Amino acid sequence: MNRLLTVLSAVALLGAAACSPPTRETAPLQPHTEHKGPAGPVPAGLERYYGQTLSWGPCAPFATSDSDRTSFDDTGLECARLEVPMDYAEPQGQVITLGVLRKPATDPEHRTGSLLMNPGGPGASGMSAAASVASSIGQSDLGQRFDLIGFDPRGIGASEPAVNCLTAPERDAERLDSDADTSPAGIAETEQEERDYVGKCAERTGPKMLANVGSREVAKDMDVLRSALGDAKLTYLGYSYGTRIGAEYAETFPGNVRAMVLDGAIDPGQSTVDQLVAQGAGFQRAFNDFAAWCAKRQRCSLGPDPAQAVAVFQQLTRPLVDHPAPAGDGRELSYKDATMAAIQALYAPSLWDQLDNGINELRQGSGRRLLSLADNYFSRESNGQYTNTTDAFDAVHCVDDQRVEDPAILREADRRYREVAPFLDNGNPPSAARDKCAFWPVPVTGEAAEPEVGALPPTLVISTTGDPATPYQAGVKLAEALHGRLLTFEGTQHTVFMQGVTCVDDATTKYLVDLTLPAEGTRCTSNG
Repeated sequence: MNRLLTVLSAVALLGAAACSPPTRETAPLQPHTEHKGPAGPVPAGLERYYGQTLSWGPCAPFATSDSDRTSFDDTGLECARLEVPMDYAEPQGQVITLGVLRKPATDPEHRTGSLLMNPGGPGASGMSAAASVASSIGQSDLGQRFDLIGFDPRGIGASEPAVNCLTAPERDAERLDSDADTSPAGIAETEQEERDYVGKCAERTGPKMLANVGSREVAKDMDVLRSALGDAKLTYLGYSYGTRIGAEYAETFPGNVRAMVLDGAIDPGQSTVDQLVAQGAGFQRAFNDFAAWCAKRQRCSLGPDPAQAVAVFQQLTRPLVDHPAPAGDGRELSYKDATMAAIQALYAPSLWDQLDNGINELRQGSGRRLLSLADNYFSRESNGQYTNTTDAFDAVHCVDDQRVEDPAILREADRRYREVAPFLDNGNPPSAARDKCAFWPVPVTGEAAEPEVGALPPTLVISTTGDPATPYQAGVKLAEALHGRLLTFEGTQHTVFMQGVTCVDDATTKYLVDLTLPAEGTRCTSNG
């Protein structure tokens, strides 16, 4: 089954920067060591980790992407490595490290503590996300009161060892194969490709590491980081998949929570199939909104009638299954990349113009612009290399999510998905092919169940009515499961906090700073 990436768009994060006040000029931070832990309760056997010394220095050596190489040069940022056990059941065994980035609070006298953030994925870099917003929040209440902390979860980005499955040429080739043939022979070929992929993951990453990259382990890493930073209680901001980490932490360490904001929630109790279908319906709603927006333009790529937009999109993209479009520099646009380009653009209206132009370009026989959107989705760099976002995404999902292997269930799931998201229907019969997780070399460690949180302080869940990737109702359910407060944003985008919506930003910042929740039933719009 197709699994869609739910990751906070860097475009949206950077867009927020323009809406925030500039920071003051400060002297470059100097390398130094810091010993603040242990803080708060320490699980038996983990004393060395909870009380470890952190060595802070320049962030440039931690850069793993084009954007990092620019943003990590900020002299107001500092980075360190956090040690954690690869396997918490064997704390005296192999040690791995996490990359950690910090933007210190600009008002140290009134500092509250650290604000840890995770941008989603799974597979996205928290260091990159924090760096992208650090300069914009410096003189805001958040920047004054909190050290902004971005960390790369285990196996991701600058953390070592990294999950590694495919080389860049192998990823390019994989993207050209749309796996659209659902005949018995086509399914057999697809499943063999999935087996080959899993074999490369196991060989290049190691089964032990693959067995320990799930949300269960990341939540424990967050508690180690909390303590090493000297915080008795955790203040956390999680977007998209980051809400699952937050829910896991809330269940495991409820007494260690100070404040928790979960934006773009994943419903932890939803089955793998139901989550997939709900996400498909969300992207179809976003596509319909895009089509309505586009129809008002003079040269809308999908034509003047939104009711015909799905059929037009299918007519333009389905031929790519057998005949990819030239995209320049010897590359081609496949059907898979064309649909991933559309999905990428549907995360935020700020990308709709690029999608419209790309579809119009495809009408002329070129796939260059759509391929650029797909490259962004798959984290392909300007030099042709990839970050390990996609590899890590697969690795985490395959240990977090319950596996579906029954061909009848798989075929019915694909049928339901095509029914709710017809713009993504390639025209072939539904597929019963098993995905890579069916062949994963280690067992599932996650559970599809609502968290049992006990005595948890009040939390804040933000849910967007037209969120394509994490549907609104998932946020409603997560808020209920955590006995928290729901803040509703009426809009069509994936996640919203720190993206220029004053109503959301003010209410959420007030909660993070002084723990005052917005009133029950609060709803925000882009106009206020």
